[in-house]
Amino acid sequence: MVNSVDLLKKLVYICLSPGIARSGATYIMTITVLPIFDTDFRPEAGLAKIMNDRLSRAAAELRDRHLKDLEQVGRRDDDLVVYLSYNSKFTVRWRVVNDVPPEVEAHVAEVCGALGYIAWKIAGLNVFKGNGM
Repeated sequence: MVNSVDLLKKLVYICLSPGIARSGATYIMTITVLPIFDTDFRPEAGLAKIMNDRLSRAAAELRDRHLKDLEQVGRRDDDLVVYLSYNSKFTVRWRVVNDVPPEVEAHVAEVCGALGYIAWKIAGLNVFKGNGM
């Protein structure tokens, strides 16, 4: 299993994005794609290393190649944060985790769908269903 120091180093490396830069009057949107290594299942150590490496490469490629055109969209304080992980069938899943314009989320959905990634659906957080009492 990956220790926390190695995991932190990988996350810092993956998270390094162009940041907010100024080029004339144009601002660059910050795009961050984070691989989430903690899953609902525990693969064997060798398989876990391969899966984590693959997920790290997928996150870097998504950020640096496929979502690069989004840098020119938005204002200086805009950013995009996408989580990548595996589901129980070893398929890469994605989720936009911050508030972005619908067009940006639609573009991410289109790109991720073309790559064969599935939308990461989670139940609402802190939602409690009453039992009629």
